[in-house]
Amino acid sequence: MREVDLVIIGGGSAGLSSALEAKKQGIESILILEKEDKLGGILNQCIHTGFGLIEFKEELSGPEFLDRFITKIKQEGIEYRVNTTVSDITKEKVVTYFNSEEGQVSVKAKAIIYSAGCYERSAGQIELGGPRLSGIITAGSAQKYLNIYGYLVGRKIVILGSGDIGLIMARRMTLEGAKVECVCEIMPYCNGLNRNVVQCLEDFNIPLYLSTTVKEVKGKDHVESVILVDVDGHQNQILGTEREIKCDTLLLSVGLIPYVGLLEKLDLEKDKRGQISVNQYNETSLKGLFLCGNCLHVHDIVDYVVQEARSSAVGATLYLKNEIQDEESSSVIYDSNISYVIPQKVLASLLSDITLKFRVRANIRDAYVCVYNNDKLLKREYHTGLIPSEMVMTTIKKEKVKPPINLSVRIETK
Repeated sequence: MREVDLVIIGGGSAGLSSALEAKKQGIESILILEKEDKLGGILNQCIHTGFGLIEFKEELSGPEFLDRFITKIKQEGIEYRVNTTVSDITKEKVVTYFNSEEGQVSVKAKAIIYSAGCYERSAGQIELGGPRLSGIITAGSAQKYLNIYGYLVGRKIVILGSGDIGLIMARRMTLEGAKVECVCEIMPYCNGLNRNVVQCLEDFNIPLYLSTTVKEVKGKDHVESVILVDVDGHQNQILGTEREIKCDTLLLSVGLIPYVGLLEKLDLEKDKRGQISVNQYNETSLKGLFLCGNCLHVHDIVDYVVQEARSSAVGATLYLKNEIQDEESSSVIYDSNISYVIPQKVLASLLSDITLKFRVRANIRDAYVCVYNNDKLLKREYHTGLIPSEMVMTTIKKEKVKPPINLSVRIETK
């Protein structure tokens, strides 16, 4: 069986970034495995601009952003496979994959970086009312049909969910001549970036209905209309608020789910949300297995994915050099204003600074993000506003964290 220092599962922005950083750190034997027919992942279909503002100080389209990484991958001679499906990962870090050229192959990895991304929630997962008609489609699938294959999925559109891809598709469909009747969001706030609300909805006079959902889809073989309904603070439908919107297509932008099915049998430690836990090096409870990108947690900006991927590559390098000790870890604690924090655990030996990433549960104005260690304040940052759609990041210098380590993150208001 072939042995490889580092196998990277997923060739999107996270996988490419981690491969380049691993190469920079001195790892020579690297293999990237990508299921699609080209490297790049979801960004291949994101032809709008807005990528690279942090990474390159330029505003690039998705393919332009990717091209800079793919060019370097080829220049560095990093080995990769496309049209390749990973079918198994064992606790011994044996990765089995197959493709049409090699058939089924197993390789022994000394370390693995898992960067397989995420997938969209479907109509069944949100228990959408009404028959399963033609014309109900996820926003990402509609984006792929339009931007890759040139196929417009509908002419009269209602979008359920205000995630960024839904907002972007509202603009994209409008530019292609479709009529977007509205975007409705079950929460009392938008789940997309503020800039996308302005550029994709307000600039095109597309209504955004908050605290609103789709009660029922109507039609025979194809979508003919949807019934919208208001919801209360507990997301219960309010009877008497129903109204019918004629449309031929319902786009779903109702959340993303990390693609971690391949890891289920490994019995990795999880947090209270049921998501895989990692330490400050993005290493899971299986030593030598690292996560990064949207399979770890969903990011709103791809530049942050790149930064996280590089951290995973540094972690994998430290592991391969036997510099990460097998030691006790402490959990990162957070208050009720916060929905999760990455990393969930911190090892006692701090070989690098700690970057904490989290999202708040609801809109909070005039707030301080405070990080404590054993109730000693390490950092206090003021924010004019915190919203669930934007990930918050704060970095703690390793010199500031004195043992014993017991980090907590709190939101304090004026």
